[in-house]
Amino acid sequence: MYTSSRLPSYAPSPYSYTPDTTLNATINLDEEVKLPRHGTAERELLDSLAEIYSIVVVLDDLERAYTRDSVSETEYTDICSRLIKQYNSALSDERVRREFVDLESFKKEYDVSVILGVSQTYELLCGRRQRKRRNRGGEQHMDCPRATERLRIGLPSTLVHPGHPAPSTSSPYPFAPHSSSYQPQNTPAASNPAASTPSASSIANATENFITFLDALRIKILAKDQLHPLLSEVIQSVNKVVEGDFDGRGNIIKWLIRLNGMRAGENLGEEETRECAFELEGAYAGFKAKLGD
Repeated sequence: MYTSSRLPSYAPSPYSYTPDTTLNATINLDEEVKLPRHGTAERELLDSLAEIYSIVVVLDDLERAYTRDSVSETEYTDICSRLIKQYNSALSDERVRREFVDLESFKKEYDVSVILGVSQTYELLCGRRQRKRRNRGGEQHMDCPRATERLRIGLPSTLVHPGHPAPSTSSPYPFAPHSSSYQPQNTPAASNPAASTPSASSIANATENFITFLDALRIKILAKDQLHPLLSEVIQSVNKVVEGDFDGRGNIIKWLIRLNGMRAGENLGEEETRECAFELEGAYAGFKAKLGD
């Protein structure tokens, strides 16, 4: 063992070492650390891809939570609608859309499997984009089947498959002892038998939305970014009025999915326009017939 008099020059004694203040680095802890090698445009592109990455993973977890009854229908609908809007907003940029290509290509290009922070996601995309890493034999890549299906449709599950459960005559606690005298008090239908009856304003709103969409087709408003919001209003207003299915409702969902799969500025063709108008006229007739039942 070395004595104090025999210490090598690379291991100074704590009693003799004097720090050199000229070597101290000055770091502002409030300043954002910029990642090198990327300009502003490249940074913004990767930020947008990182947002899409996060949206897909969060949406898949939300779908799982909804199927397990971990979130209410209202919470699910609000969050899901917001995530879908954010996804479409991120893809409204032409450069992002060109790099993104489509969801399946994005899933193969970037392995999205866990929720990361924004900075972690950015760094991940930087590395994988530089290497242009593709899905090779035996490699795992992003799956997220529930999010994929939800983004393909472009609507929350509650709007595609509206559920209006009938009032229960049993205890809300499935493992509680059954009592023939029990009557639920907290359900809207139990306290107000007319609660399930749609209001006149809801019916008028649904009818108005049907007519607005059909008029848009007649005056040749055919772009996806103009028609999709109108048809979304149709299905949302219809779900507030009609419980369950009716003749032609499936065609509304069909055209929502078709429009959702188009590019923002893409137009319906002449044959598609005629087919859409015909099927939505049928759905409107089915809706009115259901009201008369």
